[in-house]
Amino acid sequence: MMLLDVQEIQTFYGGSQALFGVRLSMAEGEVVALMGRNGMGKSTTIKSICNLMPPKSGRIIFAGTPTDRQPPHRVARLGIGLVPEGRRCFPNLSVYENLVAAARSGHWTLERVNQLFPRLAERRDQMARSLSGGEQQMLAVGRALMTNPKLLILDEATEGLAPVIRQDIWRAIRTLKGEGLSILVVDKTLSELLPVADRCVILENGRNVWQGRPGDLSGDLQDRYLGV
Repeated sequence: MMLLDVQEIQTFYGGSQALFGVRLSMAEGEVVALMGRNGMGKSTTIKSICNLMPPKSGRIIFAGTPTDRQPPHRVARLGIGLVPEGRRCFPNLSVYENLVAAARSGHWTLERVNQLFPRLAERRDQMARSLSGGEQQMLAVGRALMTNPKLLILDEATEGLAPVIRQDIWRAIRTLKGEGLSILVVDKTLSELLPVADRCVILENGRNVWQGRPGDLSGDLQDRYLGV
């Protein structure tokens, strides 16, 4: 069943156009990698899906519901859990308070999040601002899971983290995929991203330039659209 259908969206920053007819679709249980160099429209696409930056044209349908006239909090309640770039935990709340702040009943409980990220259980009463960057990223993922989303969106979830923490995040992503959670993920670590993805969508200058299965993403395509 189709979970997300992004149809030819055009999104602007003021008078400057950022997306030019971007298309993206996801089935339930699918993991899709949204790829491209920096500044090519990946984060803008995510913000448009969440209606944080409403497209000026095109259409987005999530779980059978058009989202274009829904405020961001209602889009989230449809079942989208966002882990934004830069983590953005509530710094003056404890780990526990961050996790339960937007929690909704369902499969993901505090106990299950703590099983996925044992460090969060160890730091239950610490203020989020006192955590390391990697621990804050775990907290951001856990907070999104506590909303019991139908779709989890990860925007650069491992950027700037120590290698051991990156491995913890990727382990969690593999676990979530194994449980059938739909995931839209942006990340530059192709060695970890491609094995977990079912499909890849590449953007360049706010436009779709390629999509297909990870095994079809040749070295030439990587150099052309993803190389520095």
